[in-house]
Amino acid sequence: MKRYTYVLILCCFYTFSLAQQTPAKKDDSKYYGKESFLIEGTGVAEADKESPYDRLPASYQNKVRKPVWNLSKNSAGISLRFNTNSSSIKVKWGVLNDIKMNHMPETGIKGVDLYCKLNGVWTYVNTGRPTGKENVATLTSSLIPGEREFKLYLPLYDGTTHVEIGIDSSSTISKPAPEKQLPIVFYGTSILQGGCASRPGMAFTNIISRKLNVDCINFGFSGNGMMDPPIAELISGIKASYYVIDCLPNMNPKQVTDSVMPLAKAIRAKNPNTPIVFVENIEYARILFEPPLKKSMEDKNRALKTEFDKLVKGGMKNLIYISAKGSIGTDNEGTVDGTHMTDLGFMRYAEYLVGKFKENKLVVR
Repeated sequence: MKRYTYVLILCCFYTFSLAQQTPAKKDDSKYYGKESFLIEGTGVAEADKESPYDRLPASYQNKVRKPVWNLSKNSAGISLRFNTNSSSIKVKWGVLNDIKMNHMPETGIKGVDLYCKLNGVWTYVNTGRPTGKENVATLTSSLIPGEREFKLYLPLYDGTTHVEIGIDSSSTISKPAPEKQLPIVFYGTSILQGGCASRPGMAFTNIISRKLNVDCINFGFSGNGMMDPPIAELISGIKASYYVIDCLPNMNPKQVTDSVMPLAKAIRAKNPNTPIVFVENIEYARILFEPPLKKSMEDKNRALKTEFDKLVKGGMKNLIYISAKGSIGTDNEGTVDGTHMTDLGFMRYAEYLVGKFKENKLVVR
């Protein structure tokens, strides 16, 4: 028995040695940069930004609070859309800070997600798993040759410094036509930014974008979605199908009272008829066990409704109020920490909001 074990160990060692000596297969893919794909999920011209994957114009560095500026470097909600006939798709990407968090997977923080449009439906393909600041991943390698449309979602909680799409050297890549429908512009908090999705495609704005086949612009700023005047100014300059304001988790009742009317008026000044949607604070799972938190949430919702009613009474049209009651289910299973959503919570929230958008005739297709 001892001799058999000894021989087995020698065989395993020999096999391992051969494997180590075998040269890695050369990557013969051809890589393409931003000139070959359509960058979506941004309402700011590339020429106005420090990086094409930033969310705010460079000129806003001195207009917004420092945390907002830093968070604007996160590429939440930004995606790349392209057509290719390649049988394999690879991606190289770099991240700005190599962020880690104790309640969110690194695939969501700084990974990338590939989707393919099959029979008109965006269908998940694979996730590029990050390994550091510089990353490379094979997302699919055995597709039947043929022209397909793809979408690659970028990191939610880290900045993207560069992205290259790798395809077979003999294949082609091209930009699809931009969406004709105006985008939906969202402004909110860490939940809107995507905390704590397991991967970028599961942030609720990205889910909504796929469900409705419309570009969604994500102005979610973790801990800092407070209806700030500079952000109100910025989003009012973006032509949208409608604006969704989902800021209450980061605000107190007084801030809500002081901020709703100025924000609505800023948007209305440039967009007289575009619907503005105000969303209540989601029902945190923790409120079952923390009565003060429940009261705070109810006070903020009450303040929002009071200001909303004032706007309506004052004659402002096309305003929509969405209650958040039951928006992530009633079983308390939709969050990772009682506040931030898991993929289950995000899927429920996206379906809930899409339902409310349809009820209010905001969905045109």
